[in-house]
Amino acid sequence: MTYRIALNFEDGVTRFIDCKVGEKVLDAAFRQRINLPMDCSDGVCGTCKCRCESGAYDLGEDYLEEALGADEVEQGRVLTCQMVPESDCVLAVPVPSSACKTGTSRFDATLAGITAHADAALEVRFELDQAPAFLPGQYVNIGIPGSEQTRSYSFSSLPGERHASFLIKQVPGGLMSAWLGRAQPGEKLSMTGPLGSFYLRPVTRPLLFLAGGTGLAPFLSMLEVLAERNERQPISLVYGVSRDQDLVMLEALQGFRERLPNFSFVTCVSDPQTQHSRQGYVTQHLVPGVLNEGDVDVYLCGPPPMVDAVRQHFNAQGVTPNSFHYEKFTPNSIVTGDAA
Repeated sequence: MTYRIALNFEDGVTRFIDCKVGEKVLDAAFRQRINLPMDCSDGVCGTCKCRCESGAYDLGEDYLEEALGADEVEQGRVLTCQMVPESDCVLAVPVPSSACKTGTSRFDATLAGITAHADAALEVRFELDQAPAFLPGQYVNIGIPGSEQTRSYSFSSLPGERHASFLIKQVPGGLMSAWLGRAQPGEKLSMTGPLGSFYLRPVTRPLLFLAGGTGLAPFLSMLEVLAERNERQPISLVYGVSRDQDLVMLEALQGFRERLPNFSFVTCVSDPQTQHSRQGYVTQHLVPGVLNEGDVDVYLCGPPPMVDAVRQHFNAQGVTPNSFHYEKFTPNSIVTGDAA
C-alpha cells in the first residue's frame, strides 16, 4: 500500500510521489529523485518545512519546537523529514521546482475526437500514453504540432484516467484553433504539467464556483471529482458568457445536477441583445445567501476583467470569503492565485 503525495512548488509545478506506509515524505521524495529542501533531516533546523493543504498524517515526535512551533502546527505546517502520511496528501513546498532538481512531467497524447460548439468552443478529447496525476482544476501546456509554441488549457476531465478532455475557445487566427481546424483523429502531440495553484481544496463548507466562458473547464473536472465522492456540501455555479452561443456544456451541467443533489447552477449572458432569460454579469446573478456571510470557499476562473470585477464586487459588499482562489486566462497564458 502506498499514499499519493502531491508536491506543489511555488512556481506552479506539481509533482506526485508515492509514499510507503510508515515512510517519511522527505525519504520518499529522495527515493524518487526529488530533492526537497533539507539541511539536517533530524527535525532540528526547520529547512524542510512545508504546509499540508489536505490529508492525514503523523507529525512525528523527533523534532524541536524551534523548528516547528505549536502555532505552525495549527496552521498545517509540517517537517517533511518527520512527517509520515496516513492518507493521500497535498503539500505546498515554498521553493521553485528547479531548486529541488525537478520540473514538469511530459507525456504524449493522441487526438481522439473534437466536438464543435458553434463558433464558440471546441471540446477536445485525447488518449494519453499514461494516466497523468493532477489535481482537479490544474492545467497543462500543450505543444502545437508544427510549431515550437505551447498553449495552456485546464483539464475538464477526471484525474487519473488514460483519456483527457479540454474545453478550448475558438480564436480566429489562433495557432491552436487553426491546427484543430485541420487535425484528424490519431494525430499526436505532447503535453507538460500539471501546473497551477488553482485546484480543489478539501471541502468543509459550501462552495461557490464562478466561471466565465471556457473558464468552465476546470469546474467540470472539479465536479467530476465531487460527484465521485458523493459530496454533500452545497455547491453553486454561476456561469457567464458574452454571447448566447458561448453557453456550452449545459447538458453536462444538467448531468451533474442529477449526480450531486446539492449542486445548482445559473447561466447569464452579458450581451444586451441576448435572448437568454438572464442578461448581465455573474456578479448580478449571485443567488441571495450564496456567499453564506463569508463562510464559503470561492473559486473563480475567467478572463482578467471578470476576475477583477468579482474581487471589486466582494469588496463593495463587505464580504470576505473564507478562501478565494482564482485563475485568470488570456488566449496565450494562465495566471492563478489566491485572494483575501
